[in-house]
Amino acid sequence: MDSILPTTGTTARVKGYVRGDRAGRERLLTMGLTPGTELTVTRVAPMGDPIEIHVRGFALSLRKDEFALLTLEAADQ
Repeated sequence: MDSILPTTGTTARVKGYVRGDRAGRERLLTMGLTPGTELTVTRVAPMGDPIEIHVRGFALSLRKDEFALLTLEAADQ
């Protein structure tokens, strides 16, 4: 599930980050998207940008390119 397409209701766990964009990775880490964190996609704008996720008890909006930096795995339910 490394490159999932964000759809409303998708629940996943952060596995890591793609290589290359260090500044983007640091920004995501600062927002609380650390490896092992579970997230749920709550909304996706009509053109796919931005994407709203629920993580650590709050709503967070990410641009499509920021979301693409995440490596995700299926969350155990």
